[in-house]
Amino acid sequence: MGLNDGTFQRGSYNLKRSRCHFFKSRVKELSTKIKMGLVPQTMLLTAASELVRNMLKYGNGGIVQLEIVSNNNSITGVRLTFEDKGPGIVDIKLAMKDGYTTGKSLGMGLPGAKRLSSEFYIKSAVGKGTTVTIIKWKNG
Repeated sequence: MGLNDGTFQRGSYNLKRSRCHFFKSRVKELSTKIKMGLVPQTMLLTAASELVRNMLKYGNGGIVQLEIVSNNNSITGVRLTFEDKGPGIVDIKLAMKDGYTTGKSLGMGLPGAKRLSSEFYIKSAVGKGTTVTIIKWKNG
């Protein structure tokens, strides 16, 4: 599986600020490979950017896994899993509310990423970190 020979289907990246551009390029590459439309592709890239920003700000970086997946109806999509070893989220339900923030932001990162994704899963343990997985299906 090569990153530049058209066969890239999955990868895992230890993400720090300096690798964000590379990561976003790989997300775009995967979404283009499955012929995802421009609007769903933009939604995926925006959700990924929000989640990377959160992971860098609150989790001090982490690991992101990218892969092409398909469901039972043979519809393809891109799955991204963001995993950090940060402080974790005390109250996930509260963190998923628009406008809630523990920092100086608008509080739209997690709920916004959920709205932009086809599927959204989050788990967190205080003192151990947070994992967010999103899937964006090719058809929207």
